[in-house]
Amino acid sequence: MLRIPGHGHRNPDDIVIGPLDLPARVDEALAVQAVAFGLGADEVAVRRQIVLRHMTHPGARALGATTADGRLVGFVYGMPNDRTHWWSTVVEPYLHAQGRDFWLDHSFVITELHVHPRYQNRGIGRALITTITDAAAEPRSILSAIDTDSPARGLYHSLGYEDLARQVLFPSAPKPYAVMGAPLPLRRRQGRP
Repeated sequence: MLRIPGHGHRNPDDIVIGPLDLPARVDEALAVQAVAFGLGADEVAVRRQIVLRHMTHPGARALGATTADGRLVGFVYGMPNDRTHWWSTVVEPYLHAQGRDFWLDHSFVITELHVHPRYQNRGIGRALITTITDAAAEPRSILSAIDTDSPARGLYHSLGYEDLARQVLFPSAPKPYAVMGAPLPLRRRQGRP
């Protein structure tokens, strides 16, 4: 477990990063994702089934960021990548075109990472992703993020993720994504938890 101290009147809560029984707390996690990512009720309902299915895959695991009273304010989950998974089948042609489809092998994929906006900019996202990848047996990590200059992409770049393919289009997604990859362990920044 990792503790991130609270500070000030806006962020008084200490945050604990630790294992998360995601299937048992899927609705809480999706409530965080809905606020952080701007999802509507229909999207949340679809994602609920996806999350529950993902957590049945071998090696899938999740971490949560909780307050002292047990409120979930952030989460991450991922699994060893499998080329037969839907995500891999979508991104493979884009990676292949860049000569980088080997990244789909022997990689730990970060499936979702979200922190409630009220708790962002405190190192919680960084702690979640570094903690989950520290336990990975794979030599590298991959993920996809909306292909814009965003705080999330800034975080990933600071951890050593590089763009492997850009302008990746997922069916029904309104915006293009970037596929990013990094060798493990992730790069650490001085002075952060």
